[in-house]
Amino acid sequence: MDLTADKEPGRDPIPADAHAFLASAGWGGAEISPLAGDASFRRYFRVNGPRGSAMLMDAPPPHEDPKPFLRAAKWLDDNGMRAPRILAENAARGLVLLEDFGEVRMREYIDAWPADESEIYEHAVDALVRLHKLPPGPFTAYGLSEYLREARLLVEWWAPAQGLTVDAAGWDAAWQDVLAPLLGRQRPGVTVLRDYHAENIMLLGGLATQGLLDFQDALVGHRAYDLVSLLQDARRDVSPELEERMIGHYLARVGELPEFRADYARLGAQRNAKIVGIFIRLWKRDGKPRYLDLIPRVWALLERDLAHPALAPVARWLEANVPAELRHSGGGSYAG
Repeated sequence: MDLTADKEPGRDPIPADAHAFLASAGWGGAEISPLAGDASFRRYFRVNGPRGSAMLMDAPPPHEDPKPFLRAAKWLDDNGMRAPRILAENAARGLVLLEDFGEVRMREYIDAWPADESEIYEHAVDALVRLHKLPPGPFTAYGLSEYLREARLLVEWWAPAQGLTVDAAGWDAAWQDVLAPLLGRQRPGVTVLRDYHAENIMLLGGLATQGLLDFQDALVGHRAYDLVSLLQDARRDVSPELEERMIGHYLARVGELPEFRADYARLGAQRNAKIVGIFIRLWKRDGKPRYLDLIPRVWALLERDLAHPALAPVARWLEANVPAELRHSGGGSYAG
């Protein structure tokens, strides 16, 4: 969710039935202000009225389904994690009224107060520690088929954008070799939010209290996944030194775990390959080219993960299928 005002071209700024929905929830007469969209069909609005401030999410079927968000939000809230509280909902229409977490987002706060970066990241890691102490939530398991489907986005979208014909079957085989060893270590698993990073964490009345956003795709998987999402951020630079300190901070609180750093590299490479493909898809399919500028950072993170011996099969595939100049230029170039 982007907290800057915006209007998506070609769509009415406010859902036609939003005022009726708010009136039925006791928020009649409230002012509705659109906020910038994200990479999905969801839209967000700030609602201000006599009862205060709230957030309106518009997740219209058939493109969106708010039920996974509602299920995850209620589970997180019931288990002491700081998700927005649900004030009203109409799942069939895709309208949800949420607690307003304000405007102090982790990303912008650190940009303004860089001296607090390490402390804020420690608190974000501590939130993961608390989450990982809970029994896994009522979510689908993050299995090999899902990992492979996501990694495949690089060969399905990024490779054609570079004019490359690649060995797609070999890509799948390489990832099966890489990911198979970690599958047993993610059982029984932990709740994985899957998009845990500085733009989805709000600071609530201080650095230590952090609110969660965008968790509707939660699954049950490996405890390293959200740590990778936080520390290998597609949208902001996290230094290797800070990344290493935060991995150490996490392990100091949960204890040393078998093959954790190897699995961290495995999931980092898998996630970064997925993101490169998604950013190209957003450009080619959805007409959203603004994500292209983020690809060099993501590609550099992918290359860093590939240096781990656990990623040798994927590294060999890239050497055989992707020219060195494309890898070293940050994932190629894009036009039109």
